[in-house]
Order: sequence, then C-alpha cells, then structure tokens
Amino acid sequence: MKKKSLVIVGSLVALLLIVYVGLSFFLGSIVTAGVNTFGPKLTQTKVELAGARISPFTGSGTLSGLTVGNPEGWSDGNAFTLGKIHLSVQPFSILGDHIVINEISIDEPVFRYETKIIASNIKDLLKNIEAFTGAGGQEPKAKSGRPIKFVVKKLRITNAIAKLGVGPAAIPLPMPPIAIDDLGVKEGGITPDQFVGVVMQNVLGGIVSATAGAAGEIGSTMGASASEAVGSAAKKTGEGIKKLFGK
Repeated sequence: MKKKSLVIVGSLVALLLIVYVGLSFFLGSIVTAGVNTFGPKLTQTKVELAGARISPFTGSGTLSGLTVGNPEGWSDGNAFTLGKIHLSVQPFSILGDHIVINEISIDEPVFRYETKIIASNIKDLLKNIEAFTGAGGQEPKAKSGRPIKFVVKKLRITNAIAKLGVGPAAIPLPMPPIAIDDLGVKEGGITPDQFVGVVMQNVLGGIVSATAGAAGEIGSTMGASASEAVGSAAKKTGEGIKKLFGK
C-alpha cells in the first residue's frame, strides 16, 4: 500500500513538472513569436529574439538574444544588441490585452550609434516607428480584439556601452544608468510603439551624456563635433516622441 502511494505521488509530481515546463515553453513561445512577428513591422528593420523563458507561476523570466538591425541607409550591422533581459511580469497578464510588467532589467547592452551631420541611425529607427503608426499600422491585439497595452513599473538599463562610429574604428563609450518608473501607469497602459519610443529616447539621452563626457575628457574636435551632432539628433528625436504620444 505504501509503495503504491509513493508511485501515485511520484506520478503526480512528474505530471506537475511536465505541466510547468509546458506552460513555461508556451508563454516563452508567445513572447518570442510576438516580438519576431511585430518587431520588424514596427521598426521596419530586422528584429530577432532568440528565445524567452517565463515562469507561469511567478511571472519572472529571461529574454535572450534580442537584436535590432539598422534602418535603411546605414551600415549592415545592428543598431543595438540587448543580450539577456530579465523581467518580472504579473502572471498570465501576458495572455490578456493589458500586460503589467513589474520590472525589466537590462545589463551590458551595446548600442551602435552612427551619425551623418544631424541624422543618426537611432533617430531614423524612431522615424520608422512613427511612420508605421501614422500609416495606420496594425498594432498587436489580444484574443479579445483590443490593442495590447503595457504598464512597466520599473525599467533599469545598466553597464550599457555606446559604440560611436562603424566597424573596428567605433569608439566604445560607457553610458550612465537609465531608470524609468511607472511607465504607462497614469495612462492606463501604453502601446508598444510608445513604449519603444520612450526607451529609445532615454537611450539617446544616455548616448548624448556619454559622448559629451568623452569630448570633454579628450578635448578633440572629433569628439566635440560628435557630441553636437548627437545633441541635435536627440532634440529632434524628442519631438518625434511627442508625436507618438499625440497619437
């Protein structure tokens, strides 16, 4: 009798493990498919998320290998690579139209910043997002048919590197930490393009700070010119963000 009970308990534990792994894979597949399907439409560039693992019970997980390609007219490299992203989501909110993310933590991302006078690859990336939204692009929707919106309570980007330039000649610059809190809370959620726009505006601000600091330390004409170009691009990028929220 005791042996039979142990067999039953063991079978139940095995079944729960299978269900847990299955649900984790299921949720991760939803996130991966969503990013890889909607991302290229939103940015009009190559977007690829290698994989995602999310616990169905705690909502915590990791996204790995997220890369976003450069817009047309720039180098063939990526605009940025995020590597691993740790996040905590309210369990199963990912299955609805109101996704609540308690925390996103991105460590050691690499942003490749290219400039042409007052233009930049990051600025053009945001232009693509604005063009998609203005053209009535199809936002991702939940099964209910309503547009998916996000609330991000805490976002942290640490140990980021901005590579200024192209190829081996690119200058790596350490960026200051980026902290954003309660994104979309007052609005009752924001759309994916608004979320990406706000994050990239903060990233561009970090690149401005990193470049200005490098220019001050090095005191070179190249550094000063780069800082001025980045600052001008940042101003125009901020105007683009306002348009996104205006929609």
